[in-house]
Amino acid sequence: MQKELLKAVFRSLEGSPFAVTYWDGQTELFGNGESTQPPFTIIFREPLDVREMFSTPETSFGEAYIDQKIDVEGDFTALLNLLIENGNLFRRESGRQNLFQRLAMGRQADLEETEAEIAKHEYDPENDFFKLWLDDTLSFSCAYFKSEGDSLEQAQNQKIEYILKKMQLKEGETLLDIGSGWGRLIVSAARDFGVKTLGITLSKQQEAETKKLIAEEGLEGKADVRVADYRDLAVEGHSFDKIVSVGMFKYVGRENIEWYFKCLKKMLKPEGLSLMHTINRPREGPLNPWLKRHVIPWGYVPSLREIIWQLPEHSFHLIDAESLRNHYAMTTACWAENFEKVAGQVRARYGERFVRMWRLYLVGCSASFISSGLDVHQLLFSRGLCSDLPLTRDYLYR
Repeated sequence: MQKELLKAVFRSLEGSPFAVTYWDGQTELFGNGESTQPPFTIIFREPLDVREMFSTPETSFGEAYIDQKIDVEGDFTALLNLLIENGNLFRRESGRQNLFQRLAMGRQADLEETEAEIAKHEYDPENDFFKLWLDDTLSFSCAYFKSEGDSLEQAQNQKIEYILKKMQLKEGETLLDIGSGWGRLIVSAARDFGVKTLGITLSKQQEAETKKLIAEEGLEGKADVRVADYRDLAVEGHSFDKIVSVGMFKYVGRENIEWYFKCLKKMLKPEGLSLMHTINRPREGPLNPWLKRHVIPWGYVPSLREIIWQLPEHSFHLIDAESLRNHYAMTTACWAENFEKVAGQVRARYGERFVRMWRLYLVGCSASFISSGLDVHQLLFSRGLCSDLPLTRDYLYR
């Protein structure tokens, strides 16, 4: 029964050829075209709970993989691309059942994470973990590639320079970085543009690492970092000429989107510029439940229109919007490749489950930016109208 249901699903997938090996050793080929050597093979180590798998496919596949009930041999990215491209088979739509629901009648699992489940978020990786596979800038956000031959570190430095140029910094101005990570952007802004910078983070480890970098660059008094929430900063009455956020908006939460822009308006001086570099998607909806459980327990990926809608509501004027979708596909592919090189070290410290979780996350991100509507945009906007700006984008490429 389980095998027949699985076969029915696999026969419905359109795209790359693939093989499936079941728990009893039987292997079958599926997909478009005939290939005796398909790019990947899905291996079932044991029978799965079909009702659960069919009612919550996104969660169940990820859980089965990190629990070693399913293995994948060959091109993992090709498998995830195939699943994304056939997402309509698994997607719930109003008034309609998805393929899994049509094939099996079972309970509908609650996709909402309870507080108890969120408390099970298993891992809070340390700086040393990220240092194993990020580049030397320790940038955990989309890079900016000028060519396919750029190294990851080169592309991350180009991203930082690109953002700072877009913000049209002038010597003596003040810059706030909301979610400053390991501090490379605030250090670059203070060193290369002569602005006074403040970075805020919720991580004491990132604060310590940034303070170390500031000291190494001799920028005490010009660059600073503190553990703080942007909402507290707004209440304290701080104001800045320029405000940037890179990769942090997904942690704001849907219920706090309006409040974020209210705080931004309080902190940004009139005619000041703000740049938001953020993941977004075409339509609103809940976060992938597997991601919510394991990677971003309090996160929400907004639609682009959710963000844009807020701008005029708070007297912000959109100046520039640029998609970096292909850049993030390349960035996450680099991360996934780097991660595999150190998987043995990660496994020795955190265990096999942790390795599989991060592998699935990184490869899944790369596949999503290639095959789905997931995107990254840089949005530049001003508080009120600002007419003292260059007429062209030439300044970005000089």
